[in-house]
Amino acid sequence: MARLIEDLTEAQNELYEWVKNYMRDCKHSPSIRQMMLAMGLKSPAPIQSRLKHLQEKGYISWQEGKARTLQIVDEIFDGIPVMGSIAAGGLIETYNDVNETLDMSLILQQKDIFALTVNGDSMIDACIADGDMVLMKPIKDAHSLKNGTIVSALVPGLGTTLKYFFKKGNKIFLEAANPEYKAIELDINQVVIQGMLMAVWRKI
Repeated sequence: MARLIEDLTEAQNELYEWVKNYMRDCKHSPSIRQMMLAMGLKSPAPIQSRLKHLQEKGYISWQEGKARTLQIVDEIFDGIPVMGSIAAGGLIETYNDVNETLDMSLILQQKDIFALTVNGDSMIDACIADGDMVLMKPIKDAHSLKNGTIVSALVPGLGTTLKYFFKKGNKIFLEAANPEYKAIELDINQVVIQGMLMAVWRKI
């Protein structure tokens, strides 16, 4: 069933329809430059703005600054897109004793999840190690998040991080699962919660 598009502006809808057609024909996502040319624009800023709005509204998965990471949410059936890496501190020792299997069937039925590769050890006490892949569900309403949820958080101008989420008044605290790392304290308008943790994938 086609997704309703009443909540898109004319410019957002134009880009969305063009990208869908391009990916259907070419089997891969277009570059920012290709989108600029198609929309008759001379600057990448309007394209990036439209992509951000399409992502916020749940039409696409996309990681800003990463080439060709765009995915149409309604057409993600075959697997989970790896959207990039997320910082979590420094290097750690790898685990050698993990022998569990992970039933992915329920997760794979959800079309809008995305994956991030963990870099660092700040979530080690939550059993999330360097090199693991975290499967994230996009957050459309951060106000519904419960304290203690593990999230991927974007701090504009500084980058992204994987941390426990806590909200106290107008403050957001991003807390590590490693006593070596201090909590990150931010005003509520200084952080964008991109997704919440659904599962951890580890290659043995």
